[in-house]
Amino acid sequence: MTEGHRDDRRLCVIGAAQHTVRDGHAPEPLLSWEARAREAAVGFESVLPQIDSLQIVYCQSWPYDDPAGRLATALGASPRHRLYSGIGGTTPQDLINRTADSMQRGELDIALICSAEALATVRRAKKAGERLPWSHRRSSPFPWEPPHPSELAHEVMQAWETFPLWDTARRAKRGASLVDDAAEAAAMMAAMSVVAAGNPHAWRPTALDAAAVGTATADNRYVGWPYTKHEVAVMDVDMSAAVLLATRAKADALGVGEDRRLYLSGWAHAEDPASIAERDDMSRSAAMSVVGRHALNHAGIGLDEIDLFDLYSCFPSSLRLACDALGLALDDSRGLTVTGGLPYAGGPASGYQMHAIASAYDRLCQHPGRALITGVGMHLAKHVAGIWSSRPEPTGAPSDPASVQAEVDAQQPRRELLTTWAGPATVCAYTVAHGRDGAAERGLVVLDTEAGRALARVHEPGLLADAESRELVGQAVTVTTDGKRNEARW
Repeated sequence: MTEGHRDDRRLCVIGAAQHTVRDGHAPEPLLSWEARAREAAVGFESVLPQIDSLQIVYCQSWPYDDPAGRLATALGASPRHRLYSGIGGTTPQDLINRTADSMQRGELDIALICSAEALATVRRAKKAGERLPWSHRRSSPFPWEPPHPSELAHEVMQAWETFPLWDTARRAKRGASLVDDAAEAAAMMAAMSVVAAGNPHAWRPTALDAAAVGTATADNRYVGWPYTKHEVAVMDVDMSAAVLLATRAKADALGVGEDRRLYLSGWAHAEDPASIAERDDMSRSAAMSVVGRHALNHAGIGLDEIDLFDLYSCFPSSLRLACDALGLALDDSRGLTVTGGLPYAGGPASGYQMHAIASAYDRLCQHPGRALITGVGMHLAKHVAGIWSSRPEPTGAPSDPASVQAEVDAQQPRRELLTTWAGPATVCAYTVAHGRDGAAERGLVVLDTEAGRALARVHEPGLLADAESRELVGQAVTVTTDGKRNEARW
């Protein structure tokens, strides 16, 4: 350990639990939090009342009045630190990283983090006109980060419409054909479904071949072209998880064997520009590259020393850009997931990483080694990586967050995003949104103009069909505006 970082105060997972309910009748999240917490502490249940920190990942299914307080009461605990998180796919690892820092400073010895979503149950109940008898409800504003005015004007809100943009930009940058690029994505995602088929906690434990994943049909329609339903995260799931964390010294005091520990060896977090069109190069993520390198450097290892990966997989672009950033082949023999990924294992809102960490814990307790787990938040803007090891290996100090972010900013210049634009422009990324009937409804294009970047919609059916039949990146277009929204034609 580097001077100032104590080995006896390093963070390790000493228990983990996860559960999936597939019948649409999940218990309320509070009960799931409690159940997973008790399962994670099996063998040393008396530790739960002793926890110093109780943290809950934001729950989209049900707004409680005091989530951490309610769970603390249920567990008979009085933690001096309680936290209810914000949203985003980086949340669990971010919480753990901050907990590791607090443990190093001597502020905490043991912490519990829980997550639960019951969106499938909520959806079923709503469809049936059923009022769920869940407790302690208090409505509160959704903790979102306001988009750019142009994103609001063009209704650029849904991830299934933004994440394809990165892939179309990447495809054009690589000079790949539409057919070859789609085949690559389908093969990559099909391999993940095979992992999900062997995961007892997976929401959709069915192995699919590349043709089933990538071929658009009535049951597998395009969502945001070029993505089919089988290639996008499924959020309406009922899944819960918990991880129990302790310092190495506390784990020793509790009598936790080394074969039941998973040590956090390295981590880093950074962000790309929040607005999608502000990124100079939309074919890559500077933050992914910088975060991966700093996390590995913190752990003092190279990519070839990782045994397991779980790369955040909400859409093919998050996987492919992560592999590009790490220098990892899409078909690496180690695989890209330990769960099966968000489209198949399930994507429980902000809590997915909890399941990745719990799965890695189970795997590495049986077969010692190392895991690299990443997270992506918002529209491919927030990035985190954690390096986990079965052994308490020597590590350095984590990189200064401000320095990591400065490195990203230097590599990824911001482009000015215009509110409106009229005149000539060139397409640098695009997608086509499809409705529930499978028909193309509208296009979204990111444009380079002489004054900066701009967004525009495309509505003419012939143009939508053209956009899906050939490479549109690099196409010259004409943009008109009503002073609020832009429309592109060619």
